[in-house]
Formats: sequence, C-alpha cells, structure tokens
Amino acid sequence: MYRILVINPGSTSTKVAIFEDERKVSEEKLTHRPDELEKYGRIADQEPMRRAAVEAFISSQGYRIEDFHAIAARGGVLKPIPSGTYRVDEYMVDYLLHRVPVEHASNLAAVIGYRLGHPHGIPCFITDPVSVDEMWDEARFSGIPDIERKSYSHALNTKAVARKVAEELGKSYEELKMVIVHLGCGISVSAHMNGRMVDVNNANDEGPFSPERTGELPVGDVVREAYSGKYTAREHKKRFVGKGGLVAYLGTNDLREAFEKAESSENARLVLEAMAYQIAKEIGGMCAILGSNPDAIVITGGMAHSQRFVQMILPYISRFGLVTVVPGEFEMEALALGALRVLRGEESARDYKEAVQGRETEG
Repeated sequence: MYRILVINPGSTSTKVAIFEDERKVSEEKLTHRPDELEKYGRIADQEPMRRAAVEAFISSQGYRIEDFHAIAARGGVLKPIPSGTYRVDEYMVDYLLHRVPVEHASNLAAVIGYRLGHPHGIPCFITDPVSVDEMWDEARFSGIPDIERKSYSHALNTKAVARKVAEELGKSYEELKMVIVHLGCGISVSAHMNGRMVDVNNANDEGPFSPERTGELPVGDVVREAYSGKYTAREHKKRFVGKGGLVAYLGTNDLREAFEKAESSENARLVLEAMAYQIAKEIGGMCAILGSNPDAIVITGGMAHSQRFVQMILPYISRFGLVTVVPGEFEMEALALGALRVLRGEESARDYKEAVQGRETEG
C-alpha cells in the first residue's frame, strides 16, 4: 500500500488530501484569510505560511511526513512540456519561485511538496501542469510571427476525464478522438487524438467568454483601448482575466446567480445564451480539425453540474456525435494517480529540465 499526500493551492485556499493507493482517506480545504494573504507582496512569499498549514493538517490526521511514500503536487505555470508525471527537483523549484512568467498560487504546490518531503527522502511529483503542450505545429500560428499561440489549459482535469471516459467506452485514451470541454472560471476546449491534446484555446486569452474571463476580443478595439490612457497595463489584464465575462456583464461569477438574474432580465438571459453559443462554436471548430466526428464530446468542470446550462449547449453540438457529461473536477484524484503510477513502476517519472531542453532543441 502506498500513502500519498496531495497538495493543490488556489488563490485563497489550499486543498490537501491523503490517499492510500486509489482510496481517498481524507481531504480538507485549508482557507487563508484575506488579511493574512495581504501581508505578502508576492504569491511566492506565501509559501512558508501555506506549508505550515499543510503540516498542521498532516498532524491533525495523525500522521508525520515520514509516513508518506510520495507527495503529489499541482503543477504550476512551467515552460511548455509534454504530458506526464514529473519529479520535482531544485531546478523546477527555482523556476517556480524566481523565473515563472505568471504569478499563480499553483506555482507554490511543488515548492511546498519538495520542501516537506526532500529532507526525509520522500519524492514529490507533479502531473499534467497547465503548460502541457502537445499541439500540432500548425495550431501554434497566430497570424503574427512574433506571437505564438500558447497551450495553457485545464490539462490535469482534462486528461483525467479523458482517461475515465475512454475506460467507460471500453477503449484506451490513445485509441480515441475526443473533444473535452472544461467549464470553470476559465473555459478550455481541447481536441484529443490518439492520446495527445493536439489543440486547445488558451483559457486566459482565447476561446469563449467565461464567468471571469473575456476570451477572444476584437484586436482593433483592444489596441485602441490600450492606447487610450484610461487603464494601466495591470488594469487591462484584470479586465480580461478576473473581471471579464459574466462578472463584466452581470456582476457575478456564480452561474446560479446568473440564472436567477435571467428569470427577470432579458439581458441576463441573452448573456447566458451567448456564453453557451460561444462554447458550442469552439467545440465545432475542434470537431472540424479532428477530420471526422469525435468518438466523444465530454463536458466537465464545475459548471457542468448545471444541467440547465448544459442543455443550452447540447442543441448546437449533438449532431457531432456522442456527448457525455462528467461534472466537477478530478484534480486531487488525478494527482494521486499520477504519483501512484510512478510508485508502482507503471510509468517513469520525467525530468523537467530534460523536457524543457528537449523542447527548446526541437524549436
């Protein structure tokens, strides 16, 4: 039996869980007060505080860190790398603390896990970080040579759900063509062929608008606003990621509240229909590039719990083939299973530095 500690930080909380093989023994969401977080200038500065909270959780469950065979951490905003499970080392930790291009709470997971486990010889792993990049070369072109489309997506949940659905269909993930739709605060729609995520909208900058993000925008209008002097660069970015989408139109990022508004507001109803319309349009594009109807279109993520919203999307896409809904997120399970596959010898842990250097050499 392998005992695995799972760490998954979010903006105001840190999810932690303990698994024994595939079985989840316990899970808790450690909430961090806003006044506590405001003390830190950078997200990276929060690491000791969050690590102490994880240590307190371990103790509260009656364990010591030495009782674990491995630690599984959510991957941060790393350089583009292939899908898989990676061993956390000093090189990765240094990148996440000092060289990462985007500040995000997920960058802390591997650092916390490494600093907890390394002194005791306990390995720390990440699986399928947001920067998983398996895109076809032609999918990278933006229209301007200096700007390349980037693969930033909900890769961890997407890959986990793809494997789950493949198993239900009696096949392996590597045998299938699939379109996976992750509906969360950000939305990513990805095309999968033979075990590879060959295209995906950057969940921060592209695709449909979401509860908090604008998705794609008319470039000319964005340029005019950027040079209008009305907003700083930081303010612009916050408008696009955090204050866009449903927040901008309806003042909420909660789909349930948006539907409540739609009961008495024609504008709110139209906003929800527009979001469903844009999601369906993105799905249709991903179906087109696969060359034939997919074996499955899978709708997952938090918003997939809303049957009402899913029903708004289905009329557009049901003609393309089987549609299956897998509500929620499976990140904690996916992280634990990634580490477990390595511990059991079913998969070899990858080396992050080698993967980055290999990708740069290919480029």
